[in-house]
Amino acid sequence: MMNRPRTPCFFLFFSVLILMVSCTGNDENNRLTTEEKEEGWTLLFDGGSTAGWHLYNKKNTTAGWIARNGVLEVDTVNKTEVNDLVSDKSYTDFDLQFEWKLAKNGNSGVFINVMERPDITTAWATGPEYQLLDPAHADNAHPVKKAGALFALDAQKNPAQAKPAGEWNQSRIKQVNGKVEFYLNGVLTVQEDFTVPAWQDSVSHTHFKNFPEFGKRTSGHLALQDWASGVAFRNIKIREL
Repeated sequence: MMNRPRTPCFFLFFSVLILMVSCTGNDENNRLTTEEKEEGWTLLFDGGSTAGWHLYNKKNTTAGWIARNGVLEVDTVNKTEVNDLVSDKSYTDFDLQFEWKLAKNGNSGVFINVMERPDITTAWATGPEYQLLDPAHADNAHPVKKAGALFALDAQKNPAQAKPAGEWNQSRIKQVNGKVEFYLNGVLTVQEDFTVPAWQDSVSHTHFKNFPEFGKRTSGHLALQDWASGVAFRNIKIREL
């Protein structure tokens, strides 16, 4: 008996099936499990838009940053200016987790406790920085500039290695009552207390002494640094404590 020709519906069914399978890998990122939702975690990046973010001191734009292929990244091709991306919401006590990767010789950072004010022109003038750095970058020779360090202030407490350019790293920043912890790929790299005199003394021995609002706050916005080379983020989630 001769086989009947396959109908258009047959092909439509398999086209939809293939599309669903191809999307499964992307669905693994930028999503919360039921358990995470019950624990109070929320996503700061939905995987497809820049919602919840804006440029520093510019409330209604995210120009220079794009959401593409499930990552939040600097648009190195079309950007016309350098500007950090800032969370719409401010945070005090929190547990922040995120993944990041850099281009070759890449250099970037994540700022916490950032203040926005017209007379303060950059996020780093107020917010301490979790350093992101490609291991191949020349700054890797400076302990206070390695990935996972508190930039220019605290070197790694325990040795941790960032993955090479193009590979994803996992980071965590936890802050409770002004006491902060940094983690890089599961290793505790920094413990600092922003409420004690020793912190301000440390600041006074760096170039940050020229910025009177730097490191003075224990709450504020989060910011992702736009640097000369590409940086990408995904799975950005936060739990307020």
